[in-house]
Amino acid sequence: MPLAEHLREFRKRLVLAAAGIAVGMVAGWFLYTPVFEALQSPVLEAAERDDALVTVNFSGVATALDMQIKMSLLIGLIVSAPWWLYQLWAFIAPGLHRRERRYTFGFLGAAIPLFASGVLFGWWVFPRAITILTGFTPEGAANFLDAQTFMTFAMRLILAFGLAFVFPVVMIALTWTGLVSARTWLRGWRWAVFLIFLAAAVLTPTPDAVTMLFMAGPMVALYFAAVGVGVLRERAVRGRTPAA
Repeated sequence: MPLAEHLREFRKRLVLAAAGIAVGMVAGWFLYTPVFEALQSPVLEAAERDDALVTVNFSGVATALDMQIKMSLLIGLIVSAPWWLYQLWAFIAPGLHRRERRYTFGFLGAAIPLFASGVLFGWWVFPRAITILTGFTPEGAANFLDAQTFMTFAMRLILAFGLAFVFPVVMIALTWTGLVSARTWLRGWRWAVFLIFLAAAVLTPTPDAVTMLFMAGPMVALYFAAVGVGVLRERAVRGRTPAA
């Protein structure tokens, strides 16, 4: 495609992705109450367990409305993930060969369940992180959690896990198309582990090491799993190549 056509295609896919997120945001508006109650439950459990004052606090008159709008957007990003991941694939596909397009479609099929797995894992990690972090509150002290900060932390954490779990699909895609060999990924494992921990520190919305480790651990495991898939792929290709 000429550059102008690429830009038109990018704009088209961006608009479609934004429309899908907007529809997801509408769904997020109706899902807000059960999501809020589910995310608040570990705070209430921590308060009951420690017999302490730990609560989510709304500090302003319009805070509840503002938070519901932001939460609806974040929920919309999560529920519309299959749509905007498809738009990303649809933008890349015209620049690939027919065989590569088929592979990319397969990688998209892997990206969606991996994103969902990351979201579920983040949902599992969140209450445990809250239990650990609120446990540092001194006896006799109160812990008033700002509602916006608390809910933004929760949704960003869950979304970050979803995006992190998609990363191995990109690795496999690059290996599958021959752009990066599995040996190259394996040779750079030290740098990869360092960058994974750095990314986990940036993506997690709090500065504590516990949440960072919860994210970095699965990412490291998925990195080496992706390397293993790449090795198997290259061996299969070599096995099909006739000897000279």
